[in-house]
Parts: sequence; structure tokens; C-alpha cells
Amino acid sequence: MSHEIRPFLRWAGSKRQILHRLEPFGRGAARYVEPFAGSACLFFRLGPPRAILGDINRELISAYRAVRDDAAAVHEVLSRYSNSAAAYKKVRSIDPFSLPSIERAARFIYLNRFCFNGLYRTNLRGEFNVPYGGEKSGGIPTLAHLLDCGRLLKRARLVEGCFERTLELARVGDFVYMDPPFSVANRRVFKEYNAAVFAESDVRLLRVWMEKLASEGISFLVSYAESDEATFLSRGFSQQRTSVRRHIAGGFANRVRCDEILINYDATQ
Repeated sequence: MSHEIRPFLRWAGSKRQILHRLEPFGRGAARYVEPFAGSACLFFRLGPPRAILGDINRELISAYRAVRDDAAAVHEVLSRYSNSAAAYKKVRSIDPFSLPSIERAARFIYLNRFCFNGLYRTNLRGEFNVPYGGEKSGGIPTLAHLLDCGRLLKRARLVEGCFERTLELARVGDFVYMDPPFSVANRRVFKEYNAAVFAESDVRLLRVWMEKLASEGISFLVSYAESDEATFLSRGFSQQRTSVRRHIAGGFANRVRCDEILINYDATQ
């Protein structure tokens, strides 16, 4: 697989815009570890020989497993769906846990492709409730694309659960990339990424893990919105600033550029 593999999912907060800034940190690592996988755009860009991808979103991890195990079957089911508001609402109303794994993955990818801005949000009953994003959301991934992604995912161990479960598996020689949901207070743009809220206590726990990784000689990179929290997380570590355009707000005029802080520990230096 010599050509670059793009992620097959859209994801709010994706770092695709700044992959050129992130890639040098993880290039050449024996194993790539990502506990907040989302669309896993850096994983797909790097194409590491081995990886561990984790996420608290069980629908996401289930979809990755299905694409890894039988991408062609997922695409066959996915290709049956049409792109319309009526079709979208019908597919959204299906209980994913009533479906076999292939159909469940196809439903997830379809909703991700055609929902508003690639958001993943559920109601209090855990039901996906993001509205239809319109016919300009793009088409479904091609069979060739899903097959490429499936081959790359075969190199990865997939972990469902909190970020600690994935970080517990990190070892010397790994490169760990952490892109957590932002917990920045009083900013609506950072509050609609996922059903799971990343609270202030999680920020403190993340800092504990950053210190633990550094003490064990494990290289890592954290990306976080410029904020008091980012200042807290970066204390004592190398840091860089970069700019990202946010795509959560409803209208293009509200899609502003925001600064993010890249926090790095390089165990080889």
C-alpha cells in the first residue's frame, strides 16, 4: 500500500487540516497508539506497521472491526442506501443493536457520511440524533477505499472503552497520539463532539497519564485547544502553536480559525 490512505469517516474535530504538522512526530515509530481514535486520520496518513486504536464510542470501534474483517461486505450493504432526507431518517431510526455486525457498520458509516458536519451526538437514551446534512455531504466510500482501509486496520488492535484502557497498553518504543474531546468551558463549539463528556476531571487524569508516559520513556503528542486547560496540560513539556478552522458552527461565516497547542514528549531526545 504505497499510496496515501484517507480516513473513510468524517469526524468533528478531525485534524486532517494539520496532518503535515502532526506527521513528523509519529513517523518511524514501531507502533502507533491512539486512545481517542475518531476518524483516525493520522493513523491512516502514517500507515504504521502496528497500532492500537481505542475509543469510548462503541459504534465507532464496531465499524472499524467490521471494515477490518470484511470491507467488501460492508460496502455491499452500504451501497443499498440512498441519499435523501427520508432515507436518512429511516436508517437513523433503526436500532443498531438489532443488526448483525456488517449491517451495523454500514448504518454507522452511512449516518456519518450524510449527517450534519460529521457530528456524533446521542440523546439521553443513547440514540443517534444528528439531523440530515443534505445532499452535498458527499458520496459513500468506494469499495477500493474501504478495502484499503480494511487492510490497514488489520495491523491495529482495536480497543473499546475509556482512554485509560488504551494507554495501559503503551510500551517503550511506541508513539502515542492523544486528541481528546475538548472540555473548554463556555464554548459551544467544543461541546457537541460525542455523547461522552470530557470533563475537567478527565483533563486532570490525562495530565497524570502524560506524566506517566514520560516517566516510562514513551513518546507522545497531545493536541488541545488553546485554553487554561492546555496551559495546565503543557506545563513542563515542549509545545507548539498551530491554527485550525473549526467546522462545527452552522454557517460558514461562523467557521473561524482557532489556535491549538501541540504538546510533545520525545523519549529519543
